[in-house]
Amino acid sequence: MLDTASNRPDLPPEIARRRTFAIISHPDAGKTTLTEKFLLYGGAIQMAGQVRAKGEARRTRSDFMQMEKDRGISVSASAMSFDFDNFRFNLVDTPGHSDFSEDTYRTLTAVDAAVMVIDGAKGVESQTQKLFEVCRLRDLPILTFCNKMDRESRETFDIIDEIQQNLAIDVTPASWPIGVGRDFLGCYDMLNDRLELMDRADRNVVAESVSIDGLDDPKLAEHIPEHLLEQLREEVEMARELLPALDPQSVLEGHMTPIWFGSAINSFGVQELMKGIGNFGPQPQVQAAEPRQIAPEEKKVAGFVFKVQANMDPKHRDRVAFVRMASGHFKRGMKLTHVRSKKPMAISNPVLFLASDRELAEEAWAGDIIGIPNHGQLRIGDTLTEGEALRVTGIPSFAPELLQTCRAGDPLKAKHLDKALMQFAEEGAAKVFKPMMGAGFIVGVVGQLQFEVLASRIELEYGLPVRFEASQFTSARWVTGPQDAVDAFVNANKQHISHDNDGDIVYMTRLQWDIDRVARDYPDLTLSATKEMQV
Repeated sequence: MLDTASNRPDLPPEIARRRTFAIISHPDAGKTTLTEKFLLYGGAIQMAGQVRAKGEARRTRSDFMQMEKDRGISVSASAMSFDFDNFRFNLVDTPGHSDFSEDTYRTLTAVDAAVMVIDGAKGVESQTQKLFEVCRLRDLPILTFCNKMDRESRETFDIIDEIQQNLAIDVTPASWPIGVGRDFLGCYDMLNDRLELMDRADRNVVAESVSIDGLDDPKLAEHIPEHLLEQLREEVEMARELLPALDPQSVLEGHMTPIWFGSAINSFGVQELMKGIGNFGPQPQVQAAEPRQIAPEEKKVAGFVFKVQANMDPKHRDRVAFVRMASGHFKRGMKLTHVRSKKPMAISNPVLFLASDRELAEEAWAGDIIGIPNHGQLRIGDTLTEGEALRVTGIPSFAPELLQTCRAGDPLKAKHLDKALMQFAEEGAAKVFKPMMGAGFIVGVVGQLQFEVLASRIELEYGLPVRFEASQFTSARWVTGPQDAVDAFVNANKQHISHDNDGDIVYMTRLQWDIDRVARDYPDLTLSATKEMQV
């Protein structure tokens, strides 16, 4: 079991100032807009591009795949690094769409905390709940941002109550909204006793901040209408009586979440949340690995690949491995050992990301996320070290929920299709199975939208139209057990056997009965719906 998240005084200052986190939410809660505003305040961009805006503003920085730009949804996790106050933020934007949840699960293995974005009108939605459960499994600290307060939204106590009940976590308000919808004026900052007022005229302007001396300060009447002021005093008094006070250690342990209220599109509440991430979020944490854990303050460099993205730049057939630095101080040009192949790799062109823009990374510290361009040597789950045979653990691969066969529109280009599908399998964008009997491939995904994205990418990146057609199989399970039992099983069930892109044996099933039959006839074998990424 990993050490519980904590902030240790013994970390080198450069590592201690890192905050590496993901943003999770249900689709359309405003996650991409919030990401944009983070970049704006981090000085990384001059103008935030609203997801639904037109023209130049339309190109949001964290969405770089053509389909994301067309549909206004994020389907691939991208990483961004920028400075804010004295902190170095490494932000990983995750796909909001549930069809891409596996990418999100893997991303959560590479961060130390999560920011949960909730829509003020909708509260805790199904996808939020699923992602929260994954954070729970990893004891990830969570900070909450309740967005869209400038629209009609639920009662503040109802929202807090719902988070506490549905997610079984203590909630402590870091700010309290003044009015909702059209009457939304801003928030009372409960941590710093300040009044934050929203500017509705300019969406990119930081809110006005008024220092006050408690809720009885007569200055409040100059900014807030009487009926809203009375309501604010009453609600804050109740909140202080009924809700727990902020306990930083409890936040780090994942038992409590502070909540900020705001409107990302109006740039309101975002800076307070960013300061909260800096002050209450965890420093880089110890990483689970075999045969031992990796501590961030170790002198020797170690890192692991949690994502591979091909063709980020369609003009170059490039493939970038996203690497989370787990320990040490990395410098460009260093030779690191690729633990799986035991071969040394000179890391000469590492990059830092700002969505699709990138710059050479001269150095990186534990907690940072860098990109390593490569031609397929690096896979998800690979560990890079200065020589020690360490293997980072806990990066999952899930059995697909939908299976379809894939054929090239032009049979003469079948070889190109093999190459494209293998690339997507290594990238983690889909599972690709090669049946023992018959031609072609079976492609497995979590959600239907992934087939559309794959077809669109194969055509765009390889100039190859493809057809996805229904498969006779409905699920896939990895087969493990004693070698002789596995061999006997494979020989007796060839029509059902495929290999995944790692060469592992997979049993393709049509009905639950198939799985039950194996459990009855082959008690030594295990059929598994997940496997850890091969490293």
